[in-house]
Amino acid sequence: MTSLQDAAPGHVSFASDRLRPVRIWLYSLAAFVLLIVVVGGITRLTESGLSITSWKPLSGTIPPLSEADWLEEFEAYKQIPQYTYVHSWMELDDFKFIFFWEWFHRLLARALGLVFLIPFVVFLFQKRLSRDLAAPLFGLFLLGGFQGFLGWWMVSSGLSELTSVSQYRLAAHLSAACFLLVALIYVARSLTPGRVLGNVTGFHLATGWVLVVGIVLQIGAGAFVAGLDAGMGYQTWPLMDGAIIPKGLLVMEPAWRNAFENALTVQFIHRGIAYLLVAYIGWLIWRRYKDGGFAGVHGWLPRIGTVVLLQVALGIATLLTSVPISLAVGHQALAFMLAGLAIAYVADMRRVR
Repeated sequence: MTSLQDAAPGHVSFASDRLRPVRIWLYSLAAFVLLIVVVGGITRLTESGLSITSWKPLSGTIPPLSEADWLEEFEAYKQIPQYTYVHSWMELDDFKFIFFWEWFHRLLARALGLVFLIPFVVFLFQKRLSRDLAAPLFGLFLLGGFQGFLGWWMVSSGLSELTSVSQYRLAAHLSAACFLLVALIYVARSLTPGRVLGNVTGFHLATGWVLVVGIVLQIGAGAFVAGLDAGMGYQTWPLMDGAIIPKGLLVMEPAWRNAFENALTVQFIHRGIAYLLVAYIGWLIWRRYKDGGFAGVHGWLPRIGTVVLLQVALGIATLLTSVPISLAVGHQALAFMLAGLAIAYVADMRRVR
């Protein structure tokens, strides 16, 4: 950290704030991760994720340029179960549509590495990054690279036996993306100069971290819903299959499999976590109101509460309208934004002195 972080609010000039470009870069990276998540959601919802059956880190950046190239890619796609059992009706033009979304998703993921690495090297030469800061930032770069591995690991699960990707691997891929976005925002907020006002105790910090963890877990649970297409069934609310607690939640053996492989149970868990998060945030807001209000850093709480209600409404609308792409992608994107708000709240609380 620099001495800028001990300055009073409003007394740090842009000229003296050497970390301002670094913060802008980190926020831009977080926005880029969100864009990749949005395109990834479209890729999944259009069943495009298995259209490219090989991993070519360099040459894969160039799409097919000739009719022969397109036919070769289409022929490779015809060899996997998804084409045989789901998309056997496709012609070449149909294949080009799903190929585009997977290619674009991979292109953005590759570009993220450059958007990270080039400014990182520039900032090192400019000596804007201390050793204590450069090391964890490079760790985030490695995490981004690991995301690429997770993406191919996920895709490979659907190339031989399944007609879609494994929900376990999808959850790992999406959760890692969420962790990356949260880490980028946390570091950026931590580098903001000036003091943050407010009364912050260990209790406030602990409850803030619980909120972040709960949202990340809910995003992971949502990935299981998506991986099993669980949102395409039981499209009523508030009842589920005609009951508050539907039958059939534990029909699989052993029982733990139901939480990850039973579409009914997976959707029930996703709903349950949503209710718990609403109740928990409501309790946090009530508790903060009783303890002195929302001045200073705790002004984050009403904003988070508002976004949570919007997210719940969007989730219900997505379910009741049979998961249209626009609403489903919006639901996923807003979940990541909510995680970003929650970690910004925690980071700002840690800056209170």
